[in-house]
Amino acid sequence: MRAIPLTVTALAAALLLTACNGGGSKSGNKNSSACEIGGVSVQIGSASVAPKAGDTGEVPVSITNQSKPCTLDHFANITLTAGDTKADVPALKGAKAQRLKLAKGDSASFTIAYVRGAAGDKNALDARTVKITLPGTTASRSFPWSYGPVAVQSGGSRPNASVTAFQQVGD
Repeated sequence: MRAIPLTVTALAAALLLTACNGGGSKSGNKNSSACEIGGVSVQIGSASVAPKAGDTGEVPVSITNQSKPCTLDHFANITLTAGDTKADVPALKGAKAQRLKLAKGDSASFTIAYVRGAAGDKNALDARTVKITLPGTTASRSFPWSYGPVAVQSGGSRPNASVTAFQQVGD
């Protein structure tokens, strides 16, 4: 007769633990399998800097998973900051995001392409930092932007820049 009360108690405890475990994430991410800053290393590589106004430059960004398997699903969120001005960089027009699963030690990369603006021009964003947020998460990491002013798209306030889709690095 004691088996029934113990079984019911064990079942109730298991249900409570399951309910507590699936409720949310400490990091505030929207997708529990999403790659998160803190679980991956993020590095800005050696850039192909645009030497003068009107030229195009490219800034490669590498991500290496340092923890449990995770997924990159969509584009990285990139924000350029110049003083109090913040500008989101859109995905490259026509680019298709791919879903990449990264095991521990796997790497992926993407590129921030930009058109250099003229220093002091009202149609240029004198960016000082670039903030990177991985898709499906809220944690971010900022890096110095040392590649010169970024031109602003004609007739708008968006930077003349874009973010490419993630690409798997290595095998």
